[in-house]
Amino acid sequence: MVAKQKLVAHAKKGDADAFQALIHLEKEKLYKIAFVYMKNENDALEVFQETIYKALDAIVSLKNNDYFSTWITRILINTAIDSLRKKQKIVPMSPEILEQFEESVDRKQETKIDLLQAMEEIEEKYKTVLLLRFYQDYTIQQIADFLSCPEGTVKTNIRRGLERLRSKLKGAYIDDRQNSSV
Repeated sequence: MVAKQKLVAHAKKGDADAFQALIHLEKEKLYKIAFVYMKNENDALEVFQETIYKALDAIVSLKNNDYFSTWITRILINTAIDSLRKKQKIVPMSPEILEQFEESVDRKQETKIDLLQAMEEIEEKYKTVLLLRFYQDYTIQQIADFLSCPEGTVKTNIRRGLERLRSKLKGAYIDDRQNSSV
């Protein structure tokens, strides 16, 4: 953690190598979040690159070096949401695409696809807290600080987001279990 703080301090002073090392530490996490929002590799990479550019440009404004990861994640989420708004490209996966995937992937992959589709269909405020909590392992307190809202709101949004995911996934998986026992 101390090494990361030193990298942030050096990056804030204009050290490109330190900034690159920080991005290397965060790249996998950031790409995963971008992909969940954008639904395809090219758009996810575009959002990722734009996030890096914005972060490099604004790193001097980072107030607390301990929060670099949270800070850059927030930039990425805002960039992804802005990109989706600009392109008006919220496109749910069509049944035809899902059928193509079902023929070529195993059950585990199908579950991931169903989960991604369900995540795509829930509201942004629920998607954001669920991504931060379950993909990034942030605590409720960290998410509340990150989103500048009360912990109770975060807990409520997580609970409601999970309820919406369950309801969207319920039909596919409950029906499958009933059919498999016959």
